[in-house]
Amino acid sequence: MDMINQLFTVDGGETTLVLSLAAMALTTILSIIITLVYQMTFSGERYSQNFVHTIIIMSVVVSVIMNVVSGNAGVAFGLFAVFSLIRFRSAVTDAKDIAYIFFGLSVGMTSGLYQFQLAIILTFFAGILFYILHKVNYGKGKDTQILKVTVPENLNHENLLEDVFEEFTLSSHLRQVETTNLGTMIMYTYAIRMKNDTNDKILLDRIREKNANLKVSLSYLQSGN
Repeated sequence: MDMINQLFTVDGGETTLVLSLAAMALTTILSIIITLVYQMTFSGERYSQNFVHTIIIMSVVVSVIMNVVSGNAGVAFGLFAVFSLIRFRSAVTDAKDIAYIFFGLSVGMTSGLYQFQLAIILTFFAGILFYILHKVNYGKGKDTQILKVTVPENLNHENLLEDVFEEFTLSSHLRQVETTNLGTMIMYTYAIRMKNDTNDKILLDRIREKNANLKVSLSYLQSGN
């Protein structure tokens, strides 16, 4: 760490352009590491390249802002007032994406205050933590499925699938009932959580035995990663 401090220390301890450039360069490197961790731990179908670029750009910009506002409360309030007027056109829907944005901003702020050791430690510690949480799948709950069952009107009764749910699911909740096919059939929509050893095909086959072999669909609300 002493070597790192020597690389970024300026004689007399005064803030210079060289030190500011060093802060931006370090922030760029660390934010790239953050985005690499993000790509390795992403669990959706496809991540946005623009989002990856945004993490890097915002981190560097924040490091510069911290250089400007450091020790000047008036400038700080003015800049925050300006940023409060900015609204993002696209909402971030994944909570983990928000965490990565905050991660990048924190590294940028720390570097902008010339706390280079702390910025490096934060990047590697939090990056390793995110990666471990992803690999061990910490906190993963049971997947929730949406089950839609079409039933002929003459077979319609409340407990038609009760024994099937008791055998194959941990929980089941009726969410919606609607008529279809000009009112001759009823479609039930359930939110269910299947047992770990339940096979999708076996469950669907048992339901088809109950609903006169009419349409049954099963969809997953969460990724099975």
